[in-house]
Amino acid sequence: MTFKTDIEIAQEAKMLPITLVSQTLGIQEDEIELYGKYKAKINLAIFERLKDQANGKLILVTAITPTPAGEGKSTLTVGLGQALTKIGKKAAIALREPSLGPVFGVKGGAAGGGYSQVVPMEDINLHFTGDFHAITSANNLLSACIDNHIHQGNSLGIDSRQIVWKRVLDMNDRALRDTVIGLGGKINGFTRQEGFMITVASEIMAILCLSKDLSDLKERLGRIIIGYSFDNQPITAAQLNVQGAMALLLKDAIKPNLVQTLENTPAFIHGGPFANIAHGCNSIIATKLGLKLADYLVTEAGFGADLGAEKFMDIKCRVAGLKPAAVVLVATIRALKMHGGVEKSQLWQENLLALDVGFANLKKQAENIRAFGVPVVVALNQFSADTQNEIELVIKKCLDLGLEVSLCQVWEKGGEGGIDLAYQVIKATEEENHFACLYDIDERIKIKIKKIATKLYGAQGVTYTPKAEKEIERLEQLGLDRLPICMAKTQCSLSDNPELLCCPTDYDLTVKEVRVSAGAGFIVALTGDIMVMPGLPKVPSAEKIDISEAGVITGLF
Repeated sequence: MTFKTDIEIAQEAKMLPITLVSQTLGIQEDEIELYGKYKAKINLAIFERLKDQANGKLILVTAITPTPAGEGKSTLTVGLGQALTKIGKKAAIALREPSLGPVFGVKGGAAGGGYSQVVPMEDINLHFTGDFHAITSANNLLSACIDNHIHQGNSLGIDSRQIVWKRVLDMNDRALRDTVIGLGGKINGFTRQEGFMITVASEIMAILCLSKDLSDLKERLGRIIIGYSFDNQPITAAQLNVQGAMALLLKDAIKPNLVQTLENTPAFIHGGPFANIAHGCNSIIATKLGLKLADYLVTEAGFGADLGAEKFMDIKCRVAGLKPAAVVLVATIRALKMHGGVEKSQLWQENLLALDVGFANLKKQAENIRAFGVPVVVALNQFSADTQNEIELVIKKCLDLGLEVSLCQVWEKGGEGGIDLAYQVIKATEEENHFACLYDIDERIKIKIKKIATKLYGAQGVTYTPKAEKEIERLEQLGLDRLPICMAKTQCSLSDNPELLCCPTDYDLTVKEVRVSAGAGFIVALTGDIMVMPGLPKVPSAEKIDISEAGVITGLF
């Protein structure tokens, strides 16, 4: 049987004009700003009109620990939104924007797949409405002003050896990870070490997604710590007096983007911070807008429940005052078998023993969600090679744990393939909910990190490098320790070792570095080797992508 590619399905979509999609949510004509026929931004003035409107129910989609076999979290998010619409509910979805780096690298985009996609898929996965370009420009404006300040006399006493702010580019380019700038003599400024990150790793991306409005955005931009002075005092963007210009560059980027799914369900796609270096969720503004306009808003958080969902609860919900009504935990039989030790090339073979072993990962991630006091439903994303015996085993093991579980076929059937899940999720949103964050914001840094490591990751303890110890001590001395923790950890394992699959225990988590993102408002604890500027694979996706004379794009997915 031959299946159409994602882009072929997307190109056959019968999209509605975005003005009609906006009308289904009650958005007024003067509140929408068109970017062509099928994309739009929503003016933030809409919040004044909706301020007394009751919120809908917030549904978070997360997953088991990711594997190369794929889990289909974005596809499931889109499919659930379509399914809710299909059964007559007023629903919308909220996703992150894809980065060009993964699109042209190996991972691909983030627009769903099969018959559960957001469209126009090509636009969303490429330049979209220019948000990432605006973030890149704002980030690099700050970089330019730092070096210019030093060149022009350095009245703030910036120690160029302690500059922590890096330039960014929305592309996988390993050659820019570590660079030297200012070569060529006195006219080109002072020579110093520098480095580039991918745009989605920029603190400005996290700031945009955690800001409540333009005023809050500007204030957060001013709090960015760009480095330290010769007497080890933090230097902020506000001291360089550049936060206003940066906010200006982001004046349109802060407005949420509205598109639609293949079945015309409204979709807000806004922001895209990494889930292993930042908090991995779409913007607070888009989420809050969706909750005002729909009865059910389906959103997702990056990677597994130990990363994206934890940060969604402990950072995003804390900052925004949100409360998830239910959580969907996405799993696949393929991925569970990989956690049970099966090689990717052998996943097509039935293997109940490996599936039974790998199920421990699903069990642990479900426990992680329950640690926040929120109802959880397991979505078993079905693939063609899944056998009836395997399906029955997973369903039985879920039910034995008291977990509601639904077999989903949203990739193949769109909303129709998620109707059972939709009904189960609605039921879950009506259950008792005792949502609470994992730790108190005023607890010491090490206590917060230990709670995450031991309660969610399964670690027996936490060790710190001498560098991390010094950094924690400095943050405490500066009064910057009373912030949420953003764990920077591999997505491939519950532990800090990507080779340890399934459900590792009896290990110590090692924290290598601790940094503060004062503008975003969280402390980053780095474990393992986290890549903030990815590289391209031997055969990047860019080699397969093309556009014809008639403008038809091929190879995108």
